[in-house]
Amino acid sequence: MLAWLLEPWPWYVSGPLIGLAVPILLLLTGKNLGISSSLRHIGAACRPNSKLPYLSKNYSWREHTGTLIFVLGVLIGGFVGNYLLSAEPGNFIPAFYASPLGVVGLFAGGILIGFGTRYAGGCTSGHTIMGISALNLSSLVATVFFFVGGLLSTWFILPLFIP
Repeated sequence: MLAWLLEPWPWYVSGPLIGLAVPILLLLTGKNLGISSSLRHIGAACRPNSKLPYLSKNYSWREHTGTLIFVLGVLIGGFVGNYLLSAEPGNFIPAFYASPLGVVGLFAGGILIGFGTRYAGGCTSGHTIMGISALNLSSLVATVFFFVGGLLSTWFILPLFIP
């Protein structure tokens, strides 16, 4: 009966489900879908008296607890999907990244992604799922360049590190 949960879902099922999350979120909460702002919320919660304007005491992270709950749900959902609903659970981090070069690559990639999401005004989910559905031209441009960057990294940069 539940065997269909153990197999990857086809794009024509999972795509519309992801797409329906946008209007449902807007209707129920009036908020946009996105995850990159959660780092700011966590930082403001951990450092409520910070001198950084980005985490200033005038910023109320409590107004954004829904985003933090969403991030927690993504983490729990990933764990449940991988370990409880998968016929063959995969590793979250491939063996290559356990090496010193892999750790440096993850660290550098994390910094670049963090800088890029703040510079672009949002992450891939925020721009691609939410921004394009809201017909934002800047989100369309950002999404095109997310894909261009991913393709360039996959075909030209990653082969330099993985034999």
